[in-house]
Amino acid sequence: MSTKTGASVQLIRNATVLVNVGDATFLIDPIFSPAGENPPVSNSPNDRRNPLVPMPDVDLSYDAVVVTHRHPDHWDEAAKAELDDEVPLFCQPSEADAFAEEGVADVRPVDDEVSFAGVTVHRTPGRHGHGELAEEMGPVSGFVFEADETVYVAGDTIWYEPVEETLDRFDPDLVVLNGGEAQFEQGDPITMGIEDVSAVRDATDATVVVVHMEAINHCLLTREELRSATEDVHVPEDGERIDL
Repeated sequence: MSTKTGASVQLIRNATVLVNVGDATFLIDPIFSPAGENPPVSNSPNDRRNPLVPMPDVDLSYDAVVVTHRHPDHWDEAAKAELDDEVPLFCQPSEADAFAEEGVADVRPVDDEVSFAGVTVHRTPGRHGHGELAEEMGPVSGFVFEADETVYVAGDTIWYEPVEETLDRFDPDLVVLNGGEAQFEQGDPITMGIEDVSAVRDATDATVVVVHMEAINHCLLTREELRSATEDVHVPEDGERIDL
């Protein structure tokens, strides 16, 4: 178990982060593929192979895995191969069987909330885009980790009422958002852009950290663009850790 004090988030790459809260470390949305190993997301304004960048050289010590949803930029073949099958994996109930079929021995679907190592883990709503496209993208979730401090990992969602309600309900100390303004040739963005991040910033006193940028071909908003257009928002580089 981790013995770190004070909540923190370390960006690994894309939406892969290590969240330290209480006495536990959670590995969120692991993708471990080498740069260029996977095809581009189709119907996107560019066709670069994914991931766009290599894994940073970081210590991947964790007590449990959390997968917000099974899209390949959040759970890839390399992660399936490399993760310890005995480590608990928390997920959406609708995706539990798929993880079990892949050989994960300790799958723990989160309907509402569960406890792990003194941390209460809540599953929260997300909307992966707008209108019909959000329906096509399938179910997605965020997760809130509650111990002495509270961390909200919003997952692949836009700003909408249930995100605001989650902020109001849990009053988190640290919020992790998936930015990048991912989009296809048609339709509105399916992850947060500048306006979404700014809305979250206005709605909470928490430390706000934005990840999911510059690693997958359909994420078009750059770190520098987001930094220039927002205030009091952390936009870490790969491998960087933000401590409370």
